[in-house]
Amino acid sequence: MKKNPSVGFYIFLAIFLIFILFPFYYVFLTSIRKPSEIYSSFKIYTLDPTIQSYIHAFTWRPFGRYLYNSFIIAGGTTLLSIIIASFASYATARLKFRGKSILLGVVLGVSMFPQIAIISPMYIFLRDMGLRNTHMGLIIPYITFSLPLAIWYLTTFFKDIPFSLEEAAKIDGASPFQAFFLVIAPLAAPGVFTTAILVFIGAWNEYLFAYTLNTDDYMRTVTVGITMFNSQYTVPWGEISAAAVIVTVPLVIMVLLFQKRIVSGLTSGAVKG
Repeated sequence: MKKNPSVGFYIFLAIFLIFILFPFYYVFLTSIRKPSEIYSSFKIYTLDPTIQSYIHAFTWRPFGRYLYNSFIIAGGTTLLSIIIASFASYATARLKFRGKSILLGVVLGVSMFPQIAIISPMYIFLRDMGLRNTHMGLIIPYITFSLPLAIWYLTTFFKDIPFSLEEAAKIDGASPFQAFFLVIAPLAAPGVFTTAILVFIGAWNEYLFAYTLNTDDYMRTVTVGITMFNSQYTVPWGEISAAAVIVTVPLVIMVLLFQKRIVSGLTSGAVKG
């Protein structure tokens, strides 16, 4: 007989959620407070909310352009990484060749390589190629770090797909590419989707390369753009909080809309079918 969760469990869950969500709530609260209230009150509510900080976030700085840059760069990184990683992971998981374990070890090692160690040569390379202050100038270094993790994740998902399905497709006359696109890729869709979400979030939140390579204010991403709100004598906490809320909302909406696919993708790689 299945036991229902106890009252203590729900109390613990409520406390846990409050502890996790309170920082986000307070950032949102700061974003709708007036400047005088931000510096004079530490209450967890406000009786006089305002959207002035949100208006200033878009008028004081080109914040709309920052959002556009982040969407283009994160989206481009995700698309290219998933396309390349899908083929590489398929070959690694389904084909037999020497050095497969060594290859996966090298891939995992590259993902752990510190970014600061390659920032100088990457800067010189992109400068000589004329890619500084461009979207592609950030997509290229982002791929170098997102691709190894994408290959590692997707290889696990492709391994869990029965080989008999692919063999049946080949018996029916399908070429290796047809078997991949018509049989394997649809079955691996939850894993591909989950990996794409992780790659997008990683590219969206990246700061070091964005700060170093794109110094033109018109080409900054949101993570760097938010730091530009600071002035010499004041810190506009209201505008910074409003910008932080705006940056977080797309990720929260994306996760809420596709949470079923994300969960199925995370569990499909851990359970043998």
